[in-house]
Amino acid sequence: METSDLDGLRILTGNANPELARAIADQLCVPLTATEVGRFSDGEIWVSIADSVRGADVFVVQPTCPPTSETIMELLIILDALKRASARRITAVVPYYGYARQEKKVKPREPITAKLVADVMTMAGASRVLTMDLHTLSIQGFFNIPVDNLPGGPILARDMEARGLGRDDTVVVSPDVGGVGTAKALADRLSAGLAIIAKRRPGINQVEVLEVIGDLEGKRAILIDDIIDTGSSLVSAAEAVAARGAREVYAYATHPVFSGDAVDRLQKSLIREVVVTDTIPLPKKKRRPKIRTLTVAPVLGEAIRRVHAHLSVSTLFDQYWKEDKK
Repeated sequence: METSDLDGLRILTGNANPELARAIADQLCVPLTATEVGRFSDGEIWVSIADSVRGADVFVVQPTCPPTSETIMELLIILDALKRASARRITAVVPYYGYARQEKKVKPREPITAKLVADVMTMAGASRVLTMDLHTLSIQGFFNIPVDNLPGGPILARDMEARGLGRDDTVVVSPDVGGVGTAKALADRLSAGLAIIAKRRPGINQVEVLEVIGDLEGKRAILIDDIIDTGSSLVSAAEAVAARGAREVYAYATHPVFSGDAVDRLQKSLIREVVVTDTIPLPKKKRRPKIRTLTVAPVLGEAIRRVHAHLSVSTLFDQYWKEDKK
């Protein structure tokens, strides 16, 4: 990659996932723009950008992961600082978009917080958003600026194939009806079977499995989801497919929120391996033998390069699937 191709490109990060930001910068062979994000004694956030960004094409890497309110505020303040520093274009690179599960009103007098977050990001100065595996695709419509929603499926699929998963003895399982499209695409990619779990949520973070549709007898089951939060849904799904005859259960997901005692719950479960990505950082205290992490830095780095060079982002993933087919 020619350095001249990246003239005017700047990459910044807050405190949410600096390791991923550094990996992306290394992928592009550009330095991180020096930025300090700290706290005043009363907890207020302050930001200082050491280098000039006037006229630059700036990408701010900041997933809005837990502590969600703090990471969102950091992002907003960085965006405002860049806008006031006369950056030419500001792209919010939000690998994990927090509040995405509050995208509709289920009961009267409830907020649509995913839309609120979209509004304040735009008002703060974002002129484009680059994210990965939005919980609901309709969230793209909450923005009045371009949104590139990168799929994590090719990254996960490539790992599954490397581990020998697929073909007639494997079934891809959607843990709910909403994920059938993703599970079907993955099943086709792996030449595997498809199963669907019907469930209901009697309360917040509560799951009840109602039925499992599909043939699992003697098969290896791959549970696929976008987010693992408490892990309760995943563990219940694993128990359900095992009760239907699955001989092994694997779990793949893009975003490891892992709230509460999720990691211990997953470690004690009958799931053989849980594979996630680094859209959200996994601290040492949350690392367990069953949990393995894949990096999204090469994909995000290439997407940033394409956005900067005004090239197609969608063809990036056409390319990944074709490469996997070889």
